[in-house]
Amino acid sequence: MEKETKKTERPLPVLGHGAALIDTHCHLDMSAYEADFEAVLARALAAGVTRIISVGIDLETSRRAIGLAEQRQGIYATVGVHPHNVAELGEADYAELQTLCRHAKVVAYGEIGLDYVKNYAPIALQKEHFARQVALAKELQLPLVVHDREAHEDIMEILEGAGPFPAGGVMHCFSGDAIFARRVLALGFHISIPGVVTFAKAEMLQEAVREIPLGSLVLETDGPFLAPVPSRGKRNEPQLMLYTAQKVAELKGISLDEVARQTTVNAVHLFGLEGR
Repeated sequence: MEKETKKTERPLPVLGHGAALIDTHCHLDMSAYEADFEAVLARALAAGVTRIISVGIDLETSRRAIGLAEQRQGIYATVGVHPHNVAELGEADYAELQTLCRHAKVVAYGEIGLDYVKNYAPIALQKEHFARQVALAKELQLPLVVHDREAHEDIMEILEGAGPFPAGGVMHCFSGDAIFARRVLALGFHISIPGVVTFAKAEMLQEAVREIPLGSLVLETDGPFLAPVPSRGKRNEPQLMLYTAQKVAELKGISLDEVARQTTVNAVHLFGLEGR
């Protein structure tokens, strides 16, 4: 008998009848989805990912996210300018951001924050525009979607100084430890878990997930980036969030359906999706 040389792919986990998931952070407007956009949405729906929040990272992508949300039931949009893109933000841009946020399918302000890994914009400028966008989100009574990459202390200094946050917020693509998670939760924020939780070396994130109350968790792809195991290194898409949800279930010693049920309730409440 010949040896089997091909690895068997791990099948996608299956939700129980009536269970569903919400992908709270995906960049659906990106070119990575252009060739098979309809198939991506169809696969998501077939897997039980019934709602997707398409996230803006500058004015153009915020407009595109709104455009997708206008065309599709179950797609929603956020508006904001990512730290990579703040260098050219001016007064007219802030006026347009405020106008875009009034769209009926905009459910949050972001992705905003600080990124000290790539430093596409100077740190002082990142901090200035993060603080200003936090204030704008509060004025508009929208939840925040926060990007934090190796900037924990500066992120918390700005957020803790600007609180409280009646509309709440979410620490997107959480990368801290359990101690940092407690500080985020103290703001009244949710914590969003990406596919990174499935990576073998993500022990710190896995330990944080064990500790964070299920009622404070939401799930995301951050697609097309950060695909979970067994699809690591490939394009991420909403259906693959089932692997992330399954890993969270394993870490918490509960069922996949319980993770789906509670994270969906959390996302609906945070983003005001009831009846929308």
